[in-house]
Amino acid sequence: MVNTDKLRGIIAENKKSQSDVARMIGITPKTFYLRMEKGIFGSDEIEIMIEKLHIENPMEIFFAQGITQ
Repeated sequence: MVNTDKLRGIIAENKKSQSDVARMIGITPKTFYLRMEKGIFGSDEIEIMIEKLHIENPMEIFFAQGITQ
């Protein structure tokens, strides 16, 4: 499950909006918001976010255990 709080922080650090990231990974903003709510993204989407948002420690964001939102 994705640690969406940390992901939101990284998005903000990169001066991007969630809509920007949605377009970056090839989905609609609505779909992005729904995936953020569920904390689930596809591996291809994760790879793009890691690269484009310069995420240095993806394990603590995308493979977080026991995160409750």
